[in-house]
Amino acid sequence: MGWTKKQFVLALVMVITGSINTLSAKWADKIKSKNSFGDVVEFSHPFFQADTMFIGEMLCLATFYANLALRRRRNLHTTELALDTATTSEFPKWIFWAPAVCDMTATSLMFVGLIFTYASSFQMLRGAVIVFTGLMSVAFLNRRLRYYQWMGIGFVILGLVLVGLSDFLNSSDNSQQDINGIITGDLLIVMAQIVTALQMVLEEKFIMKYNVPPLQVVGYEGIFGFLTLSVLLIPMYYIPGGMFSSNERGVLEDTPDAFVQIKNNPLLILAILLNITSIAFFNFAGVSVTKELSATTRMVLDSVRTLVIWLFSIAVQWQAFQYLQPIGFLILVIGMMLYNDVLIMPFLRRLVNITDRVPEGAPILSGTVEPNQDVTGKREIDPF
Repeated sequence: MGWTKKQFVLALVMVITGSINTLSAKWADKIKSKNSFGDVVEFSHPFFQADTMFIGEMLCLATFYANLALRRRRNLHTTELALDTATTSEFPKWIFWAPAVCDMTATSLMFVGLIFTYASSFQMLRGAVIVFTGLMSVAFLNRRLRYYQWMGIGFVILGLVLVGLSDFLNSSDNSQQDINGIITGDLLIVMAQIVTALQMVLEEKFIMKYNVPPLQVVGYEGIFGFLTLSVLLIPMYYIPGGMFSSNERGVLEDTPDAFVQIKNNPLLILAILLNITSIAFFNFAGVSVTKELSATTRMVLDSVRTLVIWLFSIAVQWQAFQYLQPIGFLILVIGMMLYNDVLIMPFLRRLVNITDRVPEGAPILSGTVEPNQDVTGKREIDPF
């Protein structure tokens, strides 16, 4: 059975907006504008960009309540309305402050890393979250990982190594790129996935306990993340940033300077608005794809947007082609599919189940073979 027109549109929106989200952030980093000192420099304000991203997440909460109001106007059944009311009121909102702080920290680290590295590497290296999520789920959620999940983690690690190595070789061939900067950016992105994994573990714990809709979770995390980071931008104006600072004052973040650059180059407004709207539509489309299709489809589409970002980065010459990167990307996708039990393992299960079963009506040399029993006498074969 094929996709409906609605499902196809949702999938397309997820891929397009997900790609725009990363590309618009990198585009903003590359746009030059006159700063507070009168110099024309690139827009390097990662913490400011992270703060604007939370505005996009807050829009998800507005979408959630708008959808809820629309459903109520359509005179849904009383039981459904009661369920909607429960999921929007009977849980302490403050519990999502902790995952919001994790989101804020991880996003800020990734935006800093994005300044130093390539947009495609930024997206690919985010696959490291599987490794840390798996390990934390064992440690904090008392889960037992299946052997194919451990295999998936191994493939992901190998893919990450290849992507990192491709960045190193790419920077060696390009005198305009700083090798130390590339490595630092990649490491910051990988480190951010540790925090993201902790965020996912916390979200799963709270969602399972209180049955909160995912879109509502994103919205509340957007509110808490925006409020927290907006307050932190004040001390960041005075804290020295060292090598992680790209502004002329040498501090972690110079928010007034960001507004000056935005005022002097309208393209920055476009880039930031694209980032805000794309994160909102991406989260909405992602939740909708999971509901209308499956989490498996969402993961596959997420891999497609990574490929789109890589191809676009090469097309606009943000980076040169390096053969190790598509190999690393392919291995990352294999690892993700293994870990999430998508396509590969189900196919092998069906294959083994077919080849190990005795066809109905086939002659048996000795004894009898019961249904779901292979010719070696073992029952309920499921090696995968």
